Amino acid sequence: MTVRVKRTFEFDAPGERVWEFIADPAKRAGAISVVDRFDVADDGRHATWYLELPIPLVRSTVTVETEDIEVDEPTHVKFVGKSRVMRVTGEHTIEERDGGSRLVNEFIVDGRLPGVEAFFERNLDRELDNLEAALRREFEATA
Repeated sequence: MTVRVKRTFEFDAPGERVWEFIADPAKRAGAISVVDRFDVADDGRHATWYLELPIPLVRSTVTVETEDIEVDEPTHVKFVGKSRVMRVTGEHTIEERDGGSRLVNEFIVDGRLPGVEAFFERNLDRELDNLEAALRREFEATA
């Protein structure tokens, strides 16, 4: 079973400000609650996420190697993350609108162990809420 979620956020901030956040692998990873820590490579396109998943069959930290595979500055970034327990694809597209911008987010999680997809099916919407909240905090801090 594959979990797919698509959500759209509306912001009063211009697309360039959304891009500054969403194109940064560290900021994206930092917004996800199950990412315990992360490392970003010097090239800025690769990152390693260390996940703490509350799943019975996963008793240790899960390492997910991510790579930005499509970057069309300043409107689109797509990344893929691979690990022994799952594959995740995330795509973020910024659209300009009157006085602000829209961020379209799409995530696909393919679990490789029992419980992974069920966990993300229950929690992926909440993780997108976390992403939206992190963006809004960023805009408030730099307003």
